Amino acid sequence: MNNRPFLFWSVVLVVLVVGLARPVPAQPDDLSVESVTITVEDLDRAVPFYRDALSFAPVDTTMWTGPSVGRLVGVFGARMQVVAMRLGQETIRLMEFRSPQGRPIPPDSRSNDLWFQHIAIVVRDMNRAYERVRTYGVTHISPRPQTLPESMPAAAGISAFYFQDPTGNALEFIHYPPDKGRDRWRRETEALFLGIDHTAIATADTEASLAFYRDQLGFEVPGGSVNFGPEQERLTGVFGARVKITALRPPGGGIGIELLDYQAPGTGRPMPADTKANDRWHWHVRAHTASLNATTQRLLDAGRSFVSPGVVERAPPGADAGAMVRDPTGHALLLASPNVQR
Repeated sequence: MNNRPFLFWSVVLVVLVVGLARPVPAQPDDLSVESVTITVEDLDRAVPFYRDALSFAPVDTTMWTGPSVGRLVGVFGARMQVVAMRLGQETIRLMEFRSPQGRPIPPDSRSNDLWFQHIAIVVRDMNRAYERVRTYGVTHISPRPQTLPESMPAAAGISAFYFQDPTGNALEFIHYPPDKGRDRWRRETEALFLGIDHTAIATADTEASLAFYRDQLGFEVPGGSVNFGPEQERLTGVFGARVKITALRPPGGGIGIELLDYQAPGTGRPMPADTKANDRWHWHVRAHTASLNATTQRLLDAGRSFVSPGVVERAPPGADAGAMVRDPTGHALLLASPNVQR
């Protein structure tokens, strides 16, 4: 009896079983979203606006410069001033490039353009918050606050308003009804502005984005919604808007990320392929993880697009090392290791 076919398929079966048994690389279960960095044109205008109109408190000012910073953000000779500002438990960073300066946000930028990103500032009283920023002469994206109807159960009763900061960056006020949002937004307080629930980013493909944030970085998906109708159109300033929204929460806590996938009228212009960190439409989410090297290597092995040449030591300020990667749409994520005292 010829045993060669039997031996051949036995070997194949063993190889397949061994291959299937290989452990999947561990996700960084400690990864937390520490802050969102917003590129601004002029800190002398931006800081007073966020402080006085929105009640953010400045907590730190640093100058980012030197070869390691330039390698991290992919801009040769980068020199920028960064102001950290806090609202409630959350932090943003306002970043002004002193040199070299990049390109401005396109004046006709729309909510479905794929560079679109905003932070959602939770407010206790939408009418008061709206009247507050009107006195600062903000540019409206929404004509006025919008309350989403019962026809969208997952979003029903949420009220929101889109507007712009002095640079033209998009911001959102959001107010949750009693049956929605995290418990902390329902605590008794006299504060008008409570904190940042999430940063929302336009995506070209929800599944591709989930493969990055959920499958490779360990973000959880607590829920989602499909928003449409006249209220959604007025909110976003996009006629015929039908938006698939997917909420993401980092495994280690912090600010959430929300994916905005325009099913109609379809996504707008793509993220420019030559986008640099000094272009004013550039934002980045800053995430902390103790497994920076392993996470960066896993993303490199998966063929993800990096701004930095992998991990850069002694950058950014306030961290031991960092790496900047782009998600499938082109939005930037700064992975940083906690600052270790040496």
